[in-house]
Amino acid sequence: MLVAYVLVTVATIAANAAIAAADLAKAKFVLANSAEVNVPPSWLPRLATLKAVGAVGLLLGLVGFRPLGVAAATGLVLFYVGATVAHVRARVYYNIAFPGAYLGLAVASLGLTVAR
Repeated sequence: MLVAYVLVTVATIAANAAIAAADLAKAKFVLANSAEVNVPPSWLPRLATLKAVGAVGLLLGLVGFRPLGVAAATGLVLFYVGATVAHVRARVYYNIAFPGAYLGLAVASLGLTVAR
């Protein structure tokens, strides 16, 4: 169980850190995707900050501050539920697997953190 917790949490941290960096860099795929789901480019720094804070919270949870890890995972779950809803509302289904994958990682991290 500990190995699964560490592996899933590290994967979630890496994924969120990477997408936060892409958001901050205003990568072309990020700008295109956000335009499709009606998210203004001005929101990207705030969204990137939320993802980065989630990753840092998971990291702190991993090294011993378990309540912070639970809070960070919960925040990421809510964030990616919102991202998935944004895709559905905009009827952008061809790439809904991306927020779905991030949501899956966040849910798995939350479940394993709580179960630990």
